[in-house]
Order: sequence, then structure tokens, then C-alpha cells
Amino acid sequence: MTPAPGRGRTAPRRTEPGPHPVRSPRRRARYGNYALELVMIAVAVAFLFPVYALLTLSLKEPRQIAGSPLGLPAPPTAHNFTHAWSSASLGPALVNSALITTLSLLLLVVLGSTAAYFLARRARGLGYGLYILFLLGIVLPFQLGMIPLYELVDSLGWLGTYQGMVLFYTGIQLPFTVFLYTGFARALPADYAQAALIDGCDHRQAFTRIVFPLLRPITGTVIILNAVFVWNDFFTPLLYLGGSDRETVPVRVFSFVGQYVSDYGLVFAGLVLAALPVLVVFLLLQRYVIKGFAGGLKG
Repeated sequence: MTPAPGRGRTAPRRTEPGPHPVRSPRRRARYGNYALELVMIAVAVAFLFPVYALLTLSLKEPRQIAGSPLGLPAPPTAHNFTHAWSSASLGPALVNSALITTLSLLLLVVLGSTAAYFLARRARGLGYGLYILFLLGIVLPFQLGMIPLYELVDSLGWLGTYQGMVLFYTGIQLPFTVFLYTGFARALPADYAQAALIDGCDHRQAFTRIVFPLLRPITGTVIILNAVFVWNDFFTPLLYLGGSDRETVPVRVFSFVGQYVSDYGLVFAGLVLAALPVLVVFLLLQRYVIKGFAGGLKG
């Protein structure tokens, strides 16, 4: 007997397509970390490439710069550095910049910290009004006061002098310095200074012995930020020191580039020498930067 149709046979099963495999959260997080690392590597390369170009070009002769500007120096030469230091008179310019920067930083730290000590203790009334006045000094661009400041320095007979430059930088950077110091000082406990006053100290002793040592983190931040601004400023020394023998590093390096003759190896060597002092200061004080800047913004 032949089996009836449909009997003894099994109909083929139709398998429904299953759900698409879902990636685990751990795998998605791993892919996200890979993408973030690639972005960070690209940003690091973008920032480090100018440093690489600066260092390699400063160690090359002019013919190597013209033939292979981005290649490694073969062989490297220190002639550009010796020429920039001695023949191009970069050494005296470094001394001038160091003197102007040091005196400006000294005044900014002394005036900014003492003003912040007063403003932190007097948060209302006169203290609040003075604090707002300092904030206006940050908001308003310093270019608005360039002509009056120039006339003031000229009337004092300080054009072409160190004190004229120090006066300018102190006046321009003092509002920002007071802003950072005041914010950090307000975050400090007031019990220490009050205990010193109860023990017989006057305000000067309480500030120098108790308060100022606690301002060490923000002092490092103030020094670095102001040092970078003063050291790298080009327009102000060109305006106030033009034609004198007290020109600073940016002005001197700019003079290496002429209209018809440009020794780019000398220029890049000068830039390396100009960046070294600020780099050393940053490496010495970098541990104070983040802590001090974060505390300075609390006010």
C-alpha cells in the first residue's frame, strides 16, 4: 500500500530568523575607548609636530633646511645656537627679558596677594566695590589704555627703561592676579589668621607667617601665567623699548628675519633658546597649576 498523501512524511520546519546579535556593553565601551585613544593620539601628534619641526630645523644648516625641511638633521649642528647667542646678541636680550619678567612677577605677587588678603576679609562694602573694579580691569581690553599709559611712561621719562616696562606689566596684569588670589584666599579657613591675631600678631605678621604660605599653590599659578605673558610679549617692548639696547627676546628674534635675507636656522635656534626659561619655570611649578587655578576660580 502506498501511504496516503501527507502521511508518513514530515513537513519541513520553517525556521524564523532569530534576533540580530546585540553587542555587549563591554564591547561597545572597548570600541569607544579605541576611538578616544585614536583621537588623543591625533591631537598629540598635532601638538608635538611643531615642536619636532622647531627642534630639527634649529639643528640644520641652511642647505639642509632648503633640501629636506622635515627630515632629521644629518649631521646635527650647534652652529645656529652659538651664532644666536654670541654674534646675534641673543644673550643680552635674554638677560633683559629675565630682568623685566622677574621684577614684574615680584611686584605682581606682592601687590596681588596683599590686595587679595584685604578683599577676602572684606567681602562687602568697600571690599566688594574694589573687587568689581578689578574685574572690570580684566573685562576691558588693555588696548584701550595703551595711549594713556604710553603718555604716562613718557612723562616720567621711563621710555626705553626697565622700570617703564615693569610698570606697564604690573598695571596690566594686576587685575587678573588679584582675581586669582582673591578666589583662592576666600576658600581658605579664616580661623588660622584669626588665631594668629588673637595670639598677638598684627595683620602683617598674620599675612606673612600664616596666610601667604597657604597661598603657595595659587602663587605658582600666578607666576607661570604672568611669566608666559610677559616673556612672550612682542608689541609692548617694541613700543616702549624701540631703539634702545634693552630689547627683549621676541623683538631680538624678530630682527633675525630680514626683507631679503633670512637665516631660518638662526631663527629657530633663537626660538628654542627663548622657550627654555619658560619651560623650566613650568616644569618646576606645574604641580601647583591645576590646584591653584581650580581654587582661584572658586571666588
